[in-house]
Parts: sequence; structure tokens; C-alpha cells
Amino acid sequence: MKIDLQISLDGEWASIATCERSAVSGGWLEYDHAYVVDQKDSPHNRAGLLYPVNFDIHSFNTLPAFVVDILPAGAGRRVWLKRLDKKDGESVELDWELLSVGAGNPPGNLRVRQSVIEPPEPPHVGFSMDDIVAKKSDFIEYAEEMGAVVTGATDIPGDAPKFAVVTDVNGKWHPDGALRPEMIVSSWIVKFPRGKQAADKLILRNEAQYYEVARWFGIRTGDKLAYRDNCLFVPRFDRERSGNKLLRHGLETLCSVANISEYGRRGDHLTFCHAIATVATAPAAEIMEYLKRDILNAAMRNVDNHGRNTAFLKRRGGPIELSPLYDFAPMSLDPEGIPRASLWHGMESAGRPDWVAVAKSLEGLVDVTHTIKFLSSQASKVARIPAVMKQLGVEGRVIEEVAARCEAIAGDLEKAGNI
Repeated sequence: MKIDLQISLDGEWASIATCERSAVSGGWLEYDHAYVVDQKDSPHNRAGLLYPVNFDIHSFNTLPAFVVDILPAGAGRRVWLKRLDKKDGESVELDWELLSVGAGNPPGNLRVRQSVIEPPEPPHVGFSMDDIVAKKSDFIEYAEEMGAVVTGATDIPGDAPKFAVVTDVNGKWHPDGALRPEMIVSSWIVKFPRGKQAADKLILRNEAQYYEVARWFGIRTGDKLAYRDNCLFVPRFDRERSGNKLLRHGLETLCSVANISEYGRRGDHLTFCHAIATVATAPAAEIMEYLKRDILNAAMRNVDNHGRNTAFLKRRGGPIELSPLYDFAPMSLDPEGIPRASLWHGMESAGRPDWVAVAKSLEGLVDVTHTIKFLSSQASKVARIPAVMKQLGVEGRVIEEVAARCEAIAGDLEKAGNI
């Protein structure tokens, strides 16, 4: 019940800390003394934003929230449980075991040393994009059968099946973890439908267009997504090629910064805004970015807006800010009937926030009058969303799902400016 954490700084891995579970209760985190001496405390150097680099022993009652970010979850957890031939009892012991085997290459720039498997020599010849598209969610099993190393490709959290893949100089695709860093040209996540129903496929088909609506709306977004036959290829923003190095940028969810370890807990937007104010380089600007995202989530009915679907990007030498948007899709169409995962508690009804109440609740973090003006200024753009969706190729069934909600949210925002 002990793991050694490593961090990638400027393309090089360094040992950072030991995290151990107590036999009695909880556990502790301690930075390596050599790391404390070598590294001046900075948000970019920390294991988690709430844990300064120092000689203190940081105790916890359950898994630290930042460790939960790198714990295999959702479809990735199911893959690892199948490999281990275990059933998911969601026990603390099982979480620690999964960390020790399945956190060798998670998103961001942290990893567990015990999970790391070095790429083979010589490397596998790789696959074509057609191979991935043809095999779809069976691609990883196919890659294993063909002799490719796949450990690390399944460390991506989320309920939809997702695999991390990379390309080489010859345009061949490999499971992430199968190539040495200097051989990687680009890094991607390939995503498949959550289920087998037509609605699951409809959601995935329209996710790339949803991102483009967000880009038009002024949300911070990454490179364009590519869709092919029930496969969505998502360029990664936590990986960057720089000369002969592959830079890994820190990525930490809002749940981690809000010190929320458990899964499935209903999110509280006000709690998340306080977390943003605590760690962001420019708190007011990032809260406005967060509000704009929730306007879009409410209008376009992305109900899967939980605190692990928003994260901070910790680019070394850069600001601590919200990462580009991810997992933004018409999730109200999901056959399982997902409720809005994060709420303005006591300040919204049926998915429609009271924007004046929201602004007033943020007093002390941002200027209330300015925030109300900012919110009301978004009304005209929200009203135009259905037309923009049509221009950008969103399917009619999806537009029909959100058109009335866009009109309602636009009216709510305009009304807020008149109070």
C-alpha cells in the first residue's frame, strides 16, 4: 500500500514523493527530500496544487484527491479489472492496487513509478488509422494480439471507452506507452460511443461540432477533433512536441483542487469557483471562463458537467488556468438519462440557473455588478446558438433537443441585465 510518484518536468521524469496508506486509517504523503532541496516550491512542481513542496508530512483520511485524478476510472478501470481478473468492489485496497499497476501513463505529468513499463526495443511497426477505425473499441485487444505494448493506453478516465494513442514520423499509430518519447510526433485520445444504442452514436457523431460551437462562443478550446465511423480522434493538449522532447503538462481536475476524492458526488459550482479563486493565476478571469462554460453547458444541454470534466492546465512557466474544454457533448440525449452533474445549489431550477443569484453568490471572489453585466452580455450569442449549430453541421435531432433551452437561457441572461 505504498506508491512512489514521479513528475515530468521539461520532458524529464523525476521522483517527487512517496504516498503510503496507513494500516490504521488514512495515510500520508511526503516529498522526497532531494526534490525539496532541488525544486523551489511552485504550483507547477507540486504533486497537487494543495500540497506545497516542503519537508512536511501531509496526512489524509482517504486517497488524496490529486491521486484520484490518475487512478484508472470508468472504462479504463474496467479494462484493468479484467486484466487483474477482479470484480470492482470499490474498496480502498483495490484502488491502491490499481494505482500500482494502472497509473504508469495517465493524463498530465504525474505517474506512479511501480506502474511504469518501458517501451520495447525495437518498437512495433504500428497501425494505420483504418486499423483503429475498423477495430474500434476492440483495438487494444487487437494491438495486444499483434504484439504491441498497450500498457498506458488505457489509463484515460471516463465512462466512454477511450484509448491514448500516438503517431510516429511515418504516420503510423501506436498505443501510448509503446514508443520512446523522442519517437512521438503527435498524441491523441481516441474515443468510442458509451453504449451500443443509436443515441450513443448520435452523441459521439456531434461532439466535434459541439467543440466548434464552443470555439465560436469564445470558450478556450484546443485543436479540432476528427470523427470517422464511430471513432472520435481528440488531439491532446497535455502533450507537446518541443525539439526532440515530449513535454507533458500538468493537468489537475476541479475535484482535486476542491479536495473531493469520491466519485459520483453531485458537484457544487460555488465550491468549484472558490477552488478556482484559490489556485488560478488570474482568478477573476478564470471564474468568468467557468461561468461562460456553464452557460454553454446549460444552453446546449451538456449535463455531464461534473468536476472531473474541468481541469487546470499547469504548463511549466505558464499561468495556472483552466485547460481547454473537453468532454463537451449533447449528453442530455444519453439513454441512461444523466442528470445535470454540477449545480448552483439553491440557485437553479430544471437546469436553468438564476444568473443574478449566481452573481451575488460570487461576492468576494469577483465584482457582482461586473459579473451581472458579463452574464447578460452573453444573451444575444446564446440566442444565436441553434443557427450556428446548423452552420457547423450539428445534426437536426440534436438542434431540436437544445433549441428551446437556448431560447430560455438567452431570455434568463437578458432578464438578469435588467434587474
